[in-house]
Amino acid sequence: MKSSDAEPTMTIGELAERFGLRPHVLRHWESSGLLSPAERVNGRRRYTKRHIARVAMIVRGKAAGFSLEQLRDVLDAGNADARQALLRAHYEDLERRIREIEASRTLIEHAMSCRAHDFTECPGFSRLVESLNEGAEAAKASVELRGHAH
Repeated sequence: MKSSDAEPTMTIGELAERFGLRPHVLRHWESSGLLSPAERVNGRRRYTKRHIARVAMIVRGKAAGFSLEQLRDVLDAGNADARQALLRAHYEDLERRIREIEASRTLIEHAMSCRAHDFTECPGFSRLVESLNEGAEAAKASVELRGHAH
C-alpha cells in the first residue's frame, strides 16, 4: 500500500494541541491503559481517527466529572448494558452534585443580598441553612432506603 493510501495520522504534539493538552498527558493515558498506544512510524507516535475520537471522549468525560478510572471502565465496558449501568450511576451522582451546588448558590445569593450587617446573624439565613440541611438529610435517607430495597 502506498503511503498516500494510508489513513491520515497526527503526531503526539498535533493531537495534544488539537485538544489543548500537553503531550505528556497523552503518554500518561497510554501508560494507564486509557488510550491505546499509537503506532510508531520512524520512532514517532502516529495517532489515527480512532485515537482522535477516543481522546475527544476522554476530554468530554473529564469535563462531565468522570475520573480517568471511571472513563476507562465506561469506555472499555464489555457490553452496552454494563456501559449503561456505569453511566446511570455517574448520572445520578451528577444530579446529586448539581442539587448541592444549587443549594450552595442559594445560600450565597442570600448572603450577598442580606440586609443584615452580618449575614451569619440573619434569621432568614439561619432558616435557609436549616431547611437545606433538613432537605439534605431527607434526600440521604431516601437514597439509603432505595439502596436497601434491592
